[in-house]
Amino acid sequence: MKNLKKALRWINLPSIFIAYFCVLIYYTVFCFSYLLLGYLIISLLILIWQNGIRTCLKLSMILIGFATICLALQDREAKDFAREMTVTRISPILDTIQVDGDQVSFRGKSGKQTYQVYYRVTTEQEQRYFKQLAQPVVLSISGQLEKASQQRNFNGFDYQHHLKTQNIYRVLTIEQVTGVTRKQTLTLALLRRKAILFSEQHFPRPMSAYMTGLLFGHLGKDFEDMSSIYTSLGIMHLFALSGMQVSFFIDFLRKGMLRLGFRRDVVDWFQIPFSVFYAGLTGFSISVNRSLVQKILANFGIKALDNFSLTLLLLFITAPKFLLTTGGTLSLLFAFVISIFGDRFENLPKYRKLLAESLTLSLCVLPLLILYFHTFQPVSIILTFVFSFLFDILFLPGLSVIFLLAMVTGFTLTQVNLIFQWLEDLIKLTDSWWHYPLVLGKPTALVFLVTLVVTVIDHWRNRKVSARLAIILMGLFFITKNPPTPSITMVDVGQGDSIFLQDKFNRRNILIDTGGRIELGKKKKWQERKIAAPAEKTLIPYLKSRGVGQIDTLVLTHTHEDHMGDLLAVIDQIKVKNIIVSQGSLNNAQFVKLLKQTRAKVQVAKVGQRLKIFDSYLEVLYPLTPGDGKNNDSIVLYGKLYGTKFLLTGDLEETGERELLTRYPNLSVDVLKVGHHGSKTSSSESFIEAIRPKVGLISCGLDNRYGHPNMETLTTFQKYEVQTFRTDYHGAIKFKKNSKFWHISTVK
Repeated sequence: MKNLKKALRWINLPSIFIAYFCVLIYYTVFCFSYLLLGYLIISLLILIWQNGIRTCLKLSMILIGFATICLALQDREAKDFAREMTVTRISPILDTIQVDGDQVSFRGKSGKQTYQVYYRVTTEQEQRYFKQLAQPVVLSISGQLEKASQQRNFNGFDYQHHLKTQNIYRVLTIEQVTGVTRKQTLTLALLRRKAILFSEQHFPRPMSAYMTGLLFGHLGKDFEDMSSIYTSLGIMHLFALSGMQVSFFIDFLRKGMLRLGFRRDVVDWFQIPFSVFYAGLTGFSISVNRSLVQKILANFGIKALDNFSLTLLLLFITAPKFLLTTGGTLSLLFAFVISIFGDRFENLPKYRKLLAESLTLSLCVLPLLILYFHTFQPVSIILTFVFSFLFDILFLPGLSVIFLLAMVTGFTLTQVNLIFQWLEDLIKLTDSWWHYPLVLGKPTALVFLVTLVVTVIDHWRNRKVSARLAIILMGLFFITKNPPTPSITMVDVGQGDSIFLQDKFNRRNILIDTGGRIELGKKKKWQERKIAAPAEKTLIPYLKSRGVGQIDTLVLTHTHEDHMGDLLAVIDQIKVKNIIVSQGSLNNAQFVKLLKQTRAKVQVAKVGQRLKIFDSYLEVLYPLTPGDGKNNDSIVLYGKLYGTKFLLTGDLEETGERELLTRYPNLSVDVLKVGHHGSKTSSSESFIEAIRPKVGLISCGLDNRYGHPNMETLTTFQKYEVQTFRTDYHGAIKFKKNSKFWHISTVK
């Protein structure tokens, strides 16, 4: 520690400056952008101006070394990612095993590489084996290795990038397990797995879920429904193990050892191996690691910003990619805010201190929450205070005692489960009152940086300054929520359809279809999975990133699942004012039942009906007569929007196309939303020849089982010089109004 202080005196700069520039260089290397590079250069120039060239040169020596390490890590990652790999034996990392119906997923080791593994079990007995597996094994397997999917929607999730942050470069799909070899090893992952299984097997739900979540950082598939409710209320972070759990267990250890007569310096050093052990039991969560390092440094006399800065540098060494993860970034910002404002709360009574910390943290992390999740739940500030008290004072110590009692004596206090049932009933009731958070959209890089600086700046106690800062924040939120440019986006929802039209400044919007999944064949009870709606990873995040908290008009072109299957999932997270359907679709009793569940206003589409959007409207051209709600009963929309003629045909097939041309023989089209995902039953040559589109948009799933789009359709487009965009190749496709013209961009 003395050497550290000498180094800081030699540089003649506070430690926070070193940490600040390291973070800038880190993001510039791993997430390069000219904005970051410019920000780094400006920061260095300001440093030279305020502290002189000599100090800057000393700091540069450290930063060059740090940048070299970052570049070396990036180079090694690139080589590992490009390397061809084969796997015939895999060792599951036991505490990552998840069983969902007939699908088993886990992370596994083979040689020096880690893989994300998926395996579809064939028998119920095999399913039980993986559910109860608590012995290190090596699986002899045959399977396929592939790179994870990349981002497919604007502002969407990039699974490949996510796995890279965990040093995972391939996804392994096991086709067959040919052998199992047991290993005799004892690891922290094994102990964690045994503790999780013990909790799940000896305690009823939901009590066991809270026990594994709060004590070991594990929430199983069975908790997903409640997880979505906690998320909508903005308090899911209570299950992200961090300061609360670390303070409880470390303080308990220290007080116990000191009362037993151990010297303080002995306790300080003993805390280090105990921290490693506890971190292992929680799966080495980055937030836990951060809290433990800060606790250890505090015991050795390093406080406040020096503590934060050294913690940051140590985490760079132990987990170099932690700042590329959502959890790592949020945890770091939490620590920074506490380092700046923590001293102000020390003299407050306990509950006022908890409320002040909750309010400060909620506001300071708001820019990151908006960047990652695009929403903010105002009531979460109060809920965080209330439930932090319950979790910290009641549930965490109570569940710890109950777990240890069961481990030592075999006595399980299962009657306590009633409290957790009441808790979940209370959570569900609260969610029914405040279900929809405030959707703010995803900020640009520049807006995010300005918002972050404004929220963490240490001038909020000054009333005049705080009023100005609040006005600036409101302006930044308005810009984020209300994009100034009109756009039309074909969202990549896989094998389905969804098109979103958004007017400038979010004045009005229209969503055409929601996408969905077509289920083929029935499964046995044990095979059924808790599968989230595709829209939860595709359409819904995109709408939220555009600041959309309410859909003005939702058009459901027809009743097939791949066009309206995710209706309830969308309405569960985003309000819908009006739903428009065809007359024929109301003959489908199941579809009518679904519409009633939405509680939205439902209208029947009529030919000639106009939906106001942009500088014009979309007009309903079809169906001409009531049909059966299937493909040829699709609602067809047409509009000349900013001078470009769009025809959106749903799944209209050749029969419907002929009827459409009979009614509208002079139909002229610039952009065609290709019917039925490019199937050969749609886009007949006579239809394409008659309307002569310049651009064709095909929505279809990557490697879909139907072979969409059909080669016959693509040949027709080629013959008539139709420029074709496909979601399976290009990802989401966006038309963005640029001056007098629409500019087309794709994710890929």
